[in-house]
Amino acid sequence: MKSEVVYDFIIIGSGMGGLSTACILAKEGFSILVLEKNHQLGGNLQVFSREKRIFDTGVHYVGSLDEGGNLYHYFKYLEILDNLKLKRLNQECFDLIIFPDGSKIPYAQGYEQFINTLIQFFPEEENAILTFCKKIKEICLFFPFYNLEIESSQNYFSNQEILEINAAEYIQSLTSNIRLQNVLAGNNLLYAGVKDKTPLYVLALILNSNLTGSYRFVDGSSQVAKELAKVIRKYGGKILKHQEVISANYSEKGFLTNVNCSSGKTFSAKNFISNLHPTLTIDIFGENRFLSAYVKRIKNLANTQSCFLVQLTLKEKSVKYFNYNLYPYFVDDVWESVNYSGKDWPLSLYISASVSSKNKEYIDVLTIMAYMSFEEVEKWSKSKNLAFDKKDRGQEYQEFKEIKEQQVLKKVIQILPEIKDNILNIYSATPLTFRDYVGTSNGSCYGILKNSNFPTSTMINSKTKIPNLFLTGQNLIFHGILGTCVGAFVTAFHFVDSKLLIQKIKNSTVDEKTEL
Repeated sequence: MKSEVVYDFIIIGSGMGGLSTACILAKEGFSILVLEKNHQLGGNLQVFSREKRIFDTGVHYVGSLDEGGNLYHYFKYLEILDNLKLKRLNQECFDLIIFPDGSKIPYAQGYEQFINTLIQFFPEEENAILTFCKKIKEICLFFPFYNLEIESSQNYFSNQEILEINAAEYIQSLTSNIRLQNVLAGNNLLYAGVKDKTPLYVLALILNSNLTGSYRFVDGSSQVAKELAKVIRKYGGKILKHQEVISANYSEKGFLTNVNCSSGKTFSAKNFISNLHPTLTIDIFGENRFLSAYVKRIKNLANTQSCFLVQLTLKEKSVKYFNYNLYPYFVDDVWESVNYSGKDWPLSLYISASVSSKNKEYIDVLTIMAYMSFEEVEKWSKSKNLAFDKKDRGQEYQEFKEIKEQQVLKKVIQILPEIKDNILNIYSATPLTFRDYVGTSNGSCYGILKNSNFPTSTMINSKTKIPNLFLTGQNLIFHGILGTCVGAFVTAFHFVDSKLLIQKIKNSTVDEKTEL
């Protein structure tokens, strides 16, 4: 069934990148259609409910939301900030790094407090700590859109050597103190860092964001997707769920004319924007439509490691809520936690307590993330299991999950012994779950792995060889809420005057102050 409407834009996928891009273009007066294959919008923003409790799947906290922060400005322009329910993490400790010997070192919010806290633990390393933070700020200046700037003499386009600085090597160059080296890369699970590949700019953009206002979403991160959807509809945009794009049609001149969905429906537009992983985008739109060198490069790029997610419901009012994230390591080198063998898994964890508006003093749901290679679930890779298309992967798969749950639980109890007798139920998700819901070939946590050895090969252009097909999402600049949001504006700049749009973003907070 072919749609008679020809939209200005069809956005494929309703992850943060897709919804943000749709929101920008709808606000700028374009007609928009968002197509989503799942029942729920949001990609990694999706949540699910069990026992009347809300479980986040991919986003557990977000940075740069203090007044004046980068994401604060973007969310203001997108008209969603005032409607979000947020809880700011502790000023003196928003992330707590825990080492095998029991040592605990906090990350404090704000550069000044972050620096002063680390100096208390490493008084002889003051110069290294100051130099590190100065470098983090300097690196961020080379990403103008990240800083709400269009033109800058310092930018990574003309200074590509910035992209070649390896994070682990740089940290090692600052200090011989092994513990401090590990502390500075202590929230490694936020970017699935690989020691000989991860660039310093990835660490810098994420750390800078978290130091400028880290918050949890009260009652789940899906509120971000819901609020963006409201704004899209407010400006005349349309969103359709259960519409998985599977192929496309072209004009004689090679322009996309419409896309076909598994539902049997066809939708037409003047321009198309894919929020899907670049590899999946190539598969849908046809390898023959792209340069063979481009296809080879994209398909040969490594993705970041996937994960195993365990979520626990706890007995009512049994375990006190803690307003920070835990990063326990069971290996001395934090970079090595991504490289595990079956015997010692997991080597690191990310632990986060959800915030419920019903009960803010106690934990309803505890979320634990551990690295997991897709190879561990390869034997079940031909199966798919979505909310609107439930399929049982079999008893062996269920037994695999249960074994892994217990391995994770054993190590969590080492860190939080108070949960041992207060667990109600355990839920878990493997790389297959993330593959099916988020759309990366191996269930990757953060998309394409950035590589300091070949930086330009892992930078993805938002414009493609197909004249009216563009990309958005976490693979353009960097991942996370802020990264995908920045990427959305980069994509929108193809159709909207970038200087005027940046000024509108800045004015959105100026107007607010004027009203006050």
